[in-house]
Amino acid sequence: MLTETHLEKYARVLFWGMQKARVTPFSPGDVVLVRTDIAALPLAEKVQALLLEKRLYPVVRINHPSFLEKGYYSGADDTLLSRNPPGEEELYAWTSGLISLLAPDSVTHLSGVNPAKIAVATRARKQLHDILDRRESKRLFGWTLCLMPTPALACSAGMTEDQYAGQIIRSAYLDEEDPVARWEDFFQRAETAKAWLNRMAVDHYRVRSASTDLKIYPGAQRRWIGVSGHNIPSFELFTSPDCRRTEGVFHADQPCYRNGNRVQGVTLRFWKGRAELVSAEEGGEFVRAQLSMDAGACQLGEFSLTDKRFSRIDAFMAHTLFDENYGGEHGNCHVAVGSSYADTYAGSPEELTAERKKELGFNDSALHWDLVNTEPKTVTAMLQGGGSTVIYEDGMFRVPDEV
Repeated sequence: MLTETHLEKYARVLFWGMQKARVTPFSPGDVVLVRTDIAALPLAEKVQALLLEKRLYPVVRINHPSFLEKGYYSGADDTLLSRNPPGEEELYAWTSGLISLLAPDSVTHLSGVNPAKIAVATRARKQLHDILDRRESKRLFGWTLCLMPTPALACSAGMTEDQYAGQIIRSAYLDEEDPVARWEDFFQRAETAKAWLNRMAVDHYRVRSASTDLKIYPGAQRRWIGVSGHNIPSFELFTSPDCRRTEGVFHADQPCYRNGNRVQGVTLRFWKGRAELVSAEEGGEFVRAQLSMDAGACQLGEFSLTDKRFSRIDAFMAHTLFDENYGGEHGNCHVAVGSSYADTYAGSPEELTAERKKELGFNDSALHWDLVNTEPKTVTAMLQGGGSTVIYEDGMFRVPDEV
């Protein structure tokens, strides 16, 4: 499906993404954690070779295949689920980079597992993510991830394996001679749009479509970020709003797979920042369990928009990495319930203590779950002091020509 040439290009793009996300350069001997699914081992081989060429120290960890993951959740009690493996905290404390190679052999294998058990394990892993967040805030860590085609993904998306692989090849620009140069060009173009958005003094954003009417308050000291290398591919621009003030209704018309569960047609109502499930065509029990995972799980951590002119993704891919970057005919808007992104803070990262995060309304949760709306929509910035500006319409950012 992906040729040797594709894999070599993919490895180079992933290294570009990880370095871009880290901002500061790597030093010889820095530890880079490579987490890979079994079906992605051919790509892991290329990534390891490139890291060694760059004089970095790769630590390769193979993720559990679906039958082991299901067996673990089915057999472990809460005491075991709430533990992390010995040595993980030490490894994370030394990790300077992370490349995750996703190639799931199933996307529904956990559908029969009690969602509360998954939540226990997710909360336990939060302390590991917190270590990496602190390192990233100090410019000591950068991460990226990508997706490899598998029969399970292709089947869930309603495609042949070749069609699915073709979406990945085009979306990551692996069909071009120099995909890294293409990503660097896109990075620079995104900088223009982000600068335009960040110059506005916005009270709140109003998102309106056939089934969504949502007010999102950016809060103080926020900035739009995106196309930062963190995900390959990534075409979204996003911010982390004040989680205490979100109001209105958001509908996710795009289905999604999460933790081995399929969810379809979710409608959330936000009031005073907190979401309740209005309806779900499929997976309602799972949604409710996710929203009650912890105190921040039902509040907003991210607000994102994708411009259809940039994204080559024009099909449902049954994986959030691609689906949250869907371009298609109308672009997409997605929100994430759960944790915020600290790098959307407009000040110095060192200033963003836990107390400061709480003061500014940055959400804290073990959950981060993206829900996507692909309907035609208008997003309007309601400006401080009066007036408004349409920032997104017809699936595109409305950046003025003179910017």
